[in-house]
Amino acid sequence: MSRMVPVAESMGVRVHCPRGGRFSLFNSPYPGHRLKTGVDVYPSYGFGGAAPSPVEGEVTTVRRVKAPRGRGFADAGYDVVTLVRPVDNPGVAVKLLHVDTCLSAGDHVGLGDEMGPLLRSGYYGWGTSPHIHLEVRKPHDPLRARGGHPIHVLKGFADAKPVEEITGEVAWTQPEYALMRLRTRGAGLTGELGGEPGVVDGGIPYYGWLGFHTERPTQGAVRLLGQPIADVKEVKDRAAIAETRGFGFTLDGEPLLGLSLYLTPGPRPIVKILPQRIGGLDLSPGDAATVELRV
Repeated sequence: MSRMVPVAESMGVRVHCPRGGRFSLFNSPYPGHRLKTGVDVYPSYGFGGAAPSPVEGEVTTVRRVKAPRGRGFADAGYDVVTLVRPVDNPGVAVKLLHVDTCLSAGDHVGLGDEMGPLLRSGYYGWGTSPHIHLEVRKPHDPLRARGGHPIHVLKGFADAKPVEEITGEVAWTQPEYALMRLRTRGAGLTGELGGEPGVVDGGIPYYGWLGFHTERPTQGAVRLLGQPIADVKEVKDRAAIAETRGFGFTLDGEPLLGLSLYLTPGPRPIVKILPQRIGGLDLSPGDAATVELRV
């Protein structure tokens, strides 16, 4: 497991991600993400891999819950909610999802300790990667889909430089998608809003909205590769929520479902390439790939 790096904060609780992993505040249709109260940590590429704890504290609850059946994929048959009382702030509860936790109430979990395997939850779409969903909650209200405390990204974005192309090397493939490590350096796929640089976060254009991390969010159009792709509807702390316009992506001339975008604590960002159908990508690890934006 690579070194754990602090990437986000809420109510004094620091959230950590493996340096070789990635994380997202907006890449999900789950309500907490649009409200900026949830963060997903993606520690590894494959399901069943060990989930490192993104916080340190005392496990207070481990509950297996019923989950819907996977649509187009074999799911685990259940999901697991784990609540942790963090050492950073024992007055809140940290809710974790999608880990088949091997710990019990009363156990202490250290930062980066293995909690159990990453589940493929029926709450996922067929293109969802394995991850740990995290929220910081009031202790008396830890379980609802809404009600979490706002989460803030620690990394700054003033030095981000908008990309001129979406190109890189394929790092991982499976029938549902491919992961590509960009040739550019930075926290993610960069664009601009109101003349300020920032990072696009979300599933575009298929979710119909995106998040944009920037130092000075404002109203206006989010631009990628110089093209307007979304219109800001809500300004958050160092982020904006925007509704996407009509655009798409192609790979070797073939239309894609879209791109899944994240933040990375390491120097080289990763994007996910999603085909329109499972098995629709002809890519292998090590391949060079270029994605084109069509507006």
